[in-house]
Amino acid sequence: MSIHIKKRRRIPWYLLPFWWLWQFLAMIVGMTGRLVAILLGLLFMIAGVLVSVTIVGLVVGIPLILLGVMLIIRGLF
Repeated sequence: MSIHIKKRRRIPWYLLPFWWLWQFLAMIVGMTGRLVAILLGLLFMIAGVLVSVTIVGLVVGIPLILLGVMLIIRGLF
């Protein structure tokens, strides 16, 4: 009788924020479904572009665009 123990992968500390963001996006996709996640990602991208029109808005707009792109990628794959 063999016992299968799932090894837990260690994530380097410098990659943790990206892993947390990816897990958050996976949770959104899991809760809303793929199509809604893609539409939500498109909405975030449009909002990010609109906010980025001003120089001050770039601080908020670029992360919104990136979040939208990641949601679309997560929704497609």
